[in-house]
Amino acid sequence: MINCSKIYKNDLALVLDAVKKSGPVALARFGKKQKIWQKTEMHPVCEADREVNTVLKECLTNQRPSYGWLSEETRDNGSRLRCQRTWIVDPIDGTSSYLKGIAEFAISVALVEAGRPVIGVVFNPANNELYVACLGSGTTLNGETIKVTKTNSDATLSILSSRSENQESGWPDLFSEDKVSVVSSIAYKFALVAAGQFDATASVWPKNDWDICAGHLLVQEAGGTVSSLNGSPLTYNCKVPRHLTCAATNGKVHNTVIQKLKNFHY
Repeated sequence: MINCSKIYKNDLALVLDAVKKSGPVALARFGKKQKIWQKTEMHPVCEADREVNTVLKECLTNQRPSYGWLSEETRDNGSRLRCQRTWIVDPIDGTSSYLKGIAEFAISVALVEAGRPVIGVVFNPANNELYVACLGSGTTLNGETIKVTKTNSDATLSILSSRSENQESGWPDLFSEDKVSVVSSIAYKFALVAAGQFDATASVWPKNDWDICAGHLLVQEAGGTVSSLNGSPLTYNCKVPRHLTCAATNGKVHNTVIQKLKNFHY
């Protein structure tokens, strides 16, 4: 069990309760026919997205009415910018895989203070994997401490990409001497890097706060490094909660990964 500081202990307990309640809601429709709406060509929204969002919002905002709220499935009215702390939520990251019954989706919840995540929880209920991080307290998977890999930059790297980026952005060519695997959810990819199952993941396509905020803290607290592809730090809960690029690695290979991708025309 993670030993969270007293400052965030009660908030972490609240998040864990909310996420555990939302898991069965997600699994009830996993891989099943349901109503689908298209926000964009590449971003479907399904009934389960909205149902999980409702559970999380009720659990978190009812208990913390002074906290801000930013979710992929809730219209952003900007009030969060006046709050000291803000929940940043993706009810189901990896909706396309979720709809196909592929267990590469995750429920992602972060608490942000002063532009940085202080609590991060990523839950894959299909695999029963609960990743938890609290600022200064490390990262756990199902209660056991996890760490990033110790792979050095001169070794063959194990890298995660999305299916779409792998196909359209030429990852196998960019990392021809390394092993590139594909997983849908960016939140889940960050979690797998934190758990030491892969050395790195990155995206040359824009991501929103809710995609990567919780995963950022998982990697950071597991001993890794997270930044944009130009090496600059990522700040959350800004007026425009969007990041053009991102990379999460074990730290030792971070410069290698961003150097290979920095000249990519994204």
